[in-house]
Amino acid sequence: MRIGELSERTGVSRRSLRYYEEQGLLVSTRSPSGQRHYAEDQVQRVELIQSFFAAGLSSRTIVEMLPCMTTRPTMRAAQDSMAVMRRERERLSATLDTVLAALAALDRLIDENSAYQARLAASDSPLSDTVVTIG
Repeated sequence: MRIGELSERTGVSRRSLRYYEEQGLLVSTRSPSGQRHYAEDQVQRVELIQSFFAAGLSSRTIVEMLPCMTTRPTMRAAQDSMAVMRRERERLSATLDTVLAALAALDRLIDENSAYQARLAASDSPLSDTVVTIG
């Protein structure tokens, strides 16, 4: 498929796809006229790259993991990639723990705010000037 189709199917701009290729994240072949052509499996690869970017991985880190994502790597390349993958998994796990704690705190604030609004709605006296501390 040509770059335009890959862009449409993945929602990633042509410019980004060219960048991915420059960084060694994607592989294409060239037609006699110089147009890029991508294999079908590059759709999933772009989606994987996008998920890694969304998780905060840099293109350099993704490239370091590539020997285990593409062809059969050497033992040394596989070991190096494994170290990077483990490091990134640990980092993502720590980030996830932080996000989950923030989500739980936000849920508590939402519950407290909802309860306050319910009490206010049920009250006969206007409490619009009352200061409420939540938390």
